[in-house]
Amino acid sequence: MRRLILLCLFIIGLGAAVFGFLNFQGLAAKGDFETIVLDFREDIAKDEINRDLQAIAQQYNVTPQLDNKFSAQDNVYIIRGDRQRLKELKKSQFAKATEFIEPNYIYRIPPEPKTTVLGELTPPQNNEAKPSLIGPNDPYYSKQWNLHKIGIEGAWTETKGSGITVAVIDTGVTQVRDLKETKFVKGYDFVNDREQATDDYGHGTHVAGTVAQATNNQYGVAGVAYEASLMPLKVLNEYGGGTVADIAEAIKFAADKGADVINMSLGGGGESQLMKDAIDYAYKKGAVIIAAAGNESANGASYPARYPHVIGVSAFGPEGEKADYSNYGAGVDISAPGGSETGKILQETINENGESEFLGLQGTSMAAPHVAGVAALIKAKGIENPDDILKVLKQSARVIQDDGLNYYGAGQLNAEAAVKLAAQGQISFPDFFRWLRDNGYINPGFWIDGGVVALLPKILMVVGSYLLAWFLRVYFPFTWSWALFSGLTFGSSGLFFLKGIYIFDLPQWPFRVLGSSLPELGNALQGTDAFNPVFASVLIPLVLVVFLLGHPSWKWFAVGSTLGVAACLTVSAIYDPAVWGLGSGNLARIFLIVNALLCYGLARLAVNNDKQVA
Repeated sequence: MRRLILLCLFIIGLGAAVFGFLNFQGLAAKGDFETIVLDFREDIAKDEINRDLQAIAQQYNVTPQLDNKFSAQDNVYIIRGDRQRLKELKKSQFAKATEFIEPNYIYRIPPEPKTTVLGELTPPQNNEAKPSLIGPNDPYYSKQWNLHKIGIEGAWTETKGSGITVAVIDTGVTQVRDLKETKFVKGYDFVNDREQATDDYGHGTHVAGTVAQATNNQYGVAGVAYEASLMPLKVLNEYGGGTVADIAEAIKFAADKGADVINMSLGGGGESQLMKDAIDYAYKKGAVIIAAAGNESANGASYPARYPHVIGVSAFGPEGEKADYSNYGAGVDISAPGGSETGKILQETINENGESEFLGLQGTSMAAPHVAGVAALIKAKGIENPDDILKVLKQSARVIQDDGLNYYGAGQLNAEAAVKLAAQGQISFPDFFRWLRDNGYINPGFWIDGGVVALLPKILMVVGSYLLAWFLRVYFPFTWSWALFSGLTFGSSGLFFLKGIYIFDLPQWPFRVLGSSLPELGNALQGTDAFNPVFASVLIPLVLVVFLLGHPSWKWFAVGSTLGVAACLTVSAIYDPAVWGLGSGNLARIFLIVNALLCYGLARLAVNNDKQVA
């Protein structure tokens, strides 16, 4: 019977996961492309490569060409083709001479909500924006809620990013008035194959401004790491799209030219080995790579945020709320200000006519450069290794307690705490209580819902269920069984460790279901904490007892589940009495305690009935 129970539980869990997988088209295989990448092996002679290229040109009526002038050393060629041609090439004799043949996927600027145009900046008058009384003298700095939200002024007391280079891989950068004082290093335009990487869309200029807009210059707005240098790398055209071949080459270019931080506010579907290799190359050279999670409100970050060694950034709004458009779940490492309809991210950029203006934009595209700027500040304090910088970002982030769907990753970006942690190796004593407050440690809820002792309530639920079973056994002796053990676990805590597992291209809801106790099943799909009153009551245990009481083994699963629910509800009444429609106060607490007592009474009746029948 023990094996039967375990087999059933395994089949249920596996079936849920497989069903979800079969009904979910993985982002790794989903993406648009018009061309195909042929990456020839480097140990193949040039003559042999040329013969293969000529044969391909003749057989498929195409013109193979290098992606750009940097592609020759890597033997990366591009030809036009669709999925059918891709299949044929992979099975052809030419595949033996290549490292891989893959789609040249098109990544784009994440689809963004409406923009707010503030127009040309004029000297502040009457009710217009005025210089902040505290902080830099940029007239529109007071409108930058995003910089205040991450505690940027506290970070600036330590560093402003001098000596660090941030590569902005985007639509290019046009040096508008508020970028004139910003330091630039030579970049490249991979779309038009030229050195001048000017912007013809406006997105890249806006992103670059958030990273290092000239600050304290009595004009416009401020940037996060305004003493850092920018490296503009254009990979997206005037329509906001670009190929993975160009983006991969830009990543390698940035690494070779000494970029410390790489920001990519772009994304899409389709996994690319070419890009993965480029990311690994830049990572090994010490570059911190940051990318936007995407704006599809989907469970799972888009590429390139989901590649290994890339910090995926989700977005939140002015009140710290999760942005409705932001992707979440697997691939999200941290969150940063991305804006909402009530407050956008303001920077100077260009419009469709190439004219400069101040625009308020929202999106994970706007969130990523905040993290890139703070990463530059951290690196300026001497933290070199990309993994160590990520560790500082995560450890210093403001923890969000109720985040079952991983909207925020490690939490919300905190520039001040991050830089101080990087500078001192620990939070200094004067900042200690503020750090505790910002991260939620002072709030007793932290010690209940999260943090290093997050397992305490679950442990108490499991232990409590076993204590109730032992107490019941004193009065009505019975034999311990795997059916009872399984019921105690299912009723009290479930396989709770599964809730934190996020696997790309698999829906996360099967893990939330398997990781939930019986009372939590009613809110498992939503990923919320408040109990559904139907599941957090005696009703479901009553149904189990009624249907299973006549079975010699499964009746003990019903008894165990009932006792487990009693323990779960009791502990929850003490720690987190939140019930739909009843709030989280005394009314909810009474509801949980009453139903816990009813569950214990039901289990006692079931066991007593079993003894009387015996």
